[in-house]
Amino acid sequence: MKQFNQLAIASPRDLMFGTAPHPLTTRQGMTIGGGRVYPELNFTLPAMFVQEDTMVEVREHYRQIITGAMQRAVELESTGVVVEFETLPPMTENPGWGIELTKILLEGMNEAHARHGLRSVLRVTPNDTREMVRPPRMRSGPLFEAMINTFDGCAAAGAELLSIESVGGKEVHDEALMNGDLRGVMFGLSVLGVRDMRFLWTELQKVAVRHGARCAGDTACGFGNTAMVLAEQRMIPRVFAAVVRAISAVRTLVCYECGAVGPGKDCGYENPILKAITGYPMAMEGKTAACAHASPVGNIAAATCDTWSNESVQNIKLLGGMAPTCCMEQLIYDCRLMNEALADGPDAALMYRKWMVSSDAPRDPQAYILRPESAIAIAGAIVGAGDPYAAGKAAGLMALKLIGDAHKDGALKIVPREIPWISRLRGVLEDLPDKEPEFIDQMMGEVDTTRFVAEDYGIG
Repeated sequence: MKQFNQLAIASPRDLMFGTAPHPLTTRQGMTIGGGRVYPELNFTLPAMFVQEDTMVEVREHYRQIITGAMQRAVELESTGVVVEFETLPPMTENPGWGIELTKILLEGMNEAHARHGLRSVLRVTPNDTREMVRPPRMRSGPLFEAMINTFDGCAAAGAELLSIESVGGKEVHDEALMNGDLRGVMFGLSVLGVRDMRFLWTELQKVAVRHGARCAGDTACGFGNTAMVLAEQRMIPRVFAAVVRAISAVRTLVCYECGAVGPGKDCGYENPILKAITGYPMAMEGKTAACAHASPVGNIAAATCDTWSNESVQNIKLLGGMAPTCCMEQLIYDCRLMNEALADGPDAALMYRKWMVSSDAPRDPQAYILRPESAIAIAGAIVGAGDPYAAGKAAGLMALKLIGDAHKDGALKIVPREIPWISRLRGVLEDLPDKEPEFIDQMMGEVDTTRFVAEDYGIG
């Protein structure tokens, strides 16, 4: 496994949209992180069943999506696009369906390249179906095998970037979120999540090598984004959600230790921290993801992105056309503006980044920790910690320090009822055992161990 013992980006000035120390060049010559931001389109089906007798309709939806999106990209003179295919559970449980739809998308993308010179690359993201049984079996069984077969078949068909929203540790983390239990969050992310990531991404790297594909990146969507949505609904404190986000970077970092090279998955709002650590390009989503979920980070999310995504939109008819085609247009216009700022030189790009950051950062602690200065501070705490358990504590404490100092200085607004959470959460982290084995022993006596299979996490 690769070790990240120092930051790839140590200066906030250099944590910039469109540029990464280790850019990725695709088969068709798109250099992601090489001085340009590319649109990344994500889409899904309208409400319908996915089963054998609806597959004709499903295929037609995907043909329509890719044809309309590629045509609009050509009309708007895009220099390149990233397309993400997130499978739905039946498409992963039945690998042949996911593979067939991958081929349909690639056919549309290759036709646009042949006819119009539009460069593109396909990211395939099979959903993590392991959680569809209780307790989940993380390392074996028909769901795991079908998921790996989906990855393998899609990569063999030509999908170049491999990603997943993996779920290891959610069995504990979901309940911890609802209870405001930071110890449970630490156990779910820095212990169970890290162990599952090491296993899963070792397997995915084998698939990538076998087919000449690239492991792109994971996301703590089921952890950090769940916290963000709950905070948006005022079910948990925003301060708590911000700390969860910082700790989630420790878990997601593991995929890069196992061979992933970016662009990191769009719904990983921890990606600015990971870009600072790894130097790899990162996808991000923000205001253009309002079709999928609300967030308090609509502008600041773009400040460090290398691809700019809409998260996911259903293939439904809007006044302007089919929704994925409309989203492609929005993404292209956003990327044009970022690329014009880059083309005008470092000062112009920094000014545009400043506006994106300052429009969000003072209003929510979840946005504040995504400031380039904050992301680098949290990244530094992680690489200096020594192991994932210590890194989780360090990331959480650094996030709380940044939030607390900013509130005292008047740079960050926090509602009065949440202010006590800063010291409360700091106390929880400071009281954790120094060593991971002791923490595991404590937590195995506190959590409901019937929710997960301990042996699948190497702690049985």
